[in-house]
Amino acid sequence: MNELIDWLALSLTPGLGVRTWNKLLEVFADPGEVLGTDQEVIRRRVPGIRADVIAAIDREKLRAAAEQELERAAGLGITILTRKQESYPELLRNIDDPPILLYARGKVDLLHNGCLAMVGARAATVYGRQIAHDLAGRLCRRGFTVVSGLALGIDAAAHAGALQAGGATVAVLGCGLDVVYPPQNRSLYAEIAAQGAMVSEYPLGTLPEPFRFPARNRIISGLSLGVIVVEAARKSGSLITAGFALDQGREVFAIPGRIDSCKSEGTHRLLQDGAKLVHSVDDIVEELSFAPAFQPGPEADRPGRAMVSLSAAEEELFALLDVYPQTIDEITRRCGMTVQKVSELLLMLELKGVVESQPGNQYQKKNG
Repeated sequence: MNELIDWLALSLTPGLGVRTWNKLLEVFADPGEVLGTDQEVIRRRVPGIRADVIAAIDREKLRAAAEQELERAAGLGITILTRKQESYPELLRNIDDPPILLYARGKVDLLHNGCLAMVGARAATVYGRQIAHDLAGRLCRRGFTVVSGLALGIDAAAHAGALQAGGATVAVLGCGLDVVYPPQNRSLYAEIAAQGAMVSEYPLGTLPEPFRFPARNRIISGLSLGVIVVEAARKSGSLITAGFALDQGREVFAIPGRIDSCKSEGTHRLLQDGAKLVHSVDDIVEELSFAPAFQPGPEADRPGRAMVSLSAAEEELFALLDVYPQTIDEITRRCGMTVQKVSELLLMLELKGVVESQPGNQYQKKNG
């Protein structure tokens, strides 16, 4: 416990980041030695550290703050891991700048499973959200744990798809674990805390400031065997995550989209640069089958799903539909039936679970 308090105390030093921490630990044996060393000695032995940071290394104040932080964390069911502990995820420990500490809540053992990151646009299209939701479920049924950032759009769809499939998911936050962000994902936050795991490198109460999210992205990729980018514009935070993945020696996968959609411009650029194109979950499993850290389980998609019986008219109309939405007027022009007949058939197809309606009186084939 004393060792944990020393780690936590030093990490709470204002202005002390990962790089400065690493400089200190190249000279001193452990955080306890840093805390017990005179500030002038630190200044002489570790040049390049800002004077205000050194002045803030006050052993008594920092240890008192650490004890309070531990008490708050325990009350919230949060575990604090140091990167020296065996319980710290090995994949993450081996990146260039692993977090000093990990605040973890929920099923912490999930951090050691075969993790795959899924990231993408916050303002995602219907297509992107459906793909992320469906693919996350399929990956979970193959034994993977889905990692994402709890953002709106693709992240939220990936987490929800994993949970709906009864699988495992990990959310990496760019704020303290006691801060719900974005607030629209409050119910999803609660589900992940109860059924999955949540992690952050930031102390409790840390607010979600913009500069924290690029740093958060290195953890998403660092925990994972690979990163799947579902939708990304030309300038997207998801591409930052893909860049971290490449630097960390992880696999990068990309989902193709419409060529006229700006939301897929970034993913298409990744494909041009050599990312693995994903057409199905098998493309991912095949690429990762060599990874010693994880061997995926056998195909277990769609357990217990029965074949859907369609009438001749339903089959004719279904064949004209696509995964992209079409209005009833467009469908009617293509099939030659009356609007009333098309409406009846679409209703039956929707009830049978093979078609879904979209805003604007549009219909499309259900994904998968």
